[in-house]
Amino acid sequence: MKNVRRSVLKVLACGLVSLLGAGVAAADEWPSRQVSILVPTAAGGNTDLMARLAAEYLQNKFGKPFVVINKPSAGGVLTTEQTVNSPADGYTLLFAPSAVVLLTPLVQLISVDPLKQLTPVTNVGTGSQVIAVKGSLPVSNLTEFLAYARANPGKLNYVVAGVNNISHLGPLLLFKRANVDLVMVPQRGEPQAVGDLIGGDVDFYFGNASVLLQQAGSDKVKLLAVGTSERIAAAPQLPTISETIPGFVFGSWNGFFVATGTPEPITARLRQAVIEMVAQSELQKRLRDLGIVPGGQTEAQVKAVFEKDRDGFAAAVAAAEIKKP
Repeated sequence: MKNVRRSVLKVLACGLVSLLGAGVAAADEWPSRQVSILVPTAAGGNTDLMARLAAEYLQNKFGKPFVVINKPSAGGVLTTEQTVNSPADGYTLLFAPSAVVLLTPLVQLISVDPLKQLTPVTNVGTGSQVIAVKGSLPVSNLTEFLAYARANPGKLNYVVAGVNNISHLGPLLLFKRANVDLVMVPQRGEPQAVGDLIGGDVDFYFGNASVLLQQAGSDKVKLLAVGTSERIAAAPQLPTISETIPGFVFGSWNGFFVATGTPEPITARLRQAVIEMVAQSELQKRLRDLGIVPGGQTEAQVKAVFEKDRDGFAAAVAAAEIKKP
């Protein structure tokens, strides 16, 4: 009987060693062919920009094509489903805002479970969100704006670049925390939302720093605060929202995800390459100039931020009283 047990243990041990060896070999050989990077947004935005910077670096580093494929869809559902349903071998990567994985399942139906079936690898950067108000409002900072809104309940409005996203849920959570009441004005996208703000048709917008910083100094728009945990290099004069409302941080980082089950050595190799890329001073400057906070986080750091963001999105959805269909 003991001999049988020894034989079984020996077979199991050999199998484990073989599996580990196969994983290491896969990592050593990865990538041996083209890698597809699925992006859930249209070309030209922050997410697409960071994806293309990463694709160029990875292609030069590994000598194999890294091809960005844009597939815009509500909540990033198309790219999420395609990544999950592709072989977990590191040849189909998802490059997306963390909100695609954390927020989408809370507000809409999706055939997969992103939280279980996708694994975050590392981030390239966090696109800062900025609070902007129309230039004619008699306020100069966030404290004054909130006081003005409280004095005029239901008389001010805010524009959103689509619903159930950062520009929609961030303000709702802020308004609940600050006890103010604004009327929502939906728009199709950020260009239209910013156009409404510049035109004076709306009072408030919570949008991408890379877009709104272009309005700095304009008499049409006032920039009041950023949603990141610290002030951003591109506009150090802008206070954080948390300086007015302690603990308020709201945003979404952009980075790589792989299908759960992808060999860890491959995931680790991709993570290390992206960390090396983000550490480059020229790239960091380029990101910061766009109002993007550089990433390149370790596995432990990514998991910690991911969990914190998950709680933030859940709180925002609860504040908005959104019910999934």
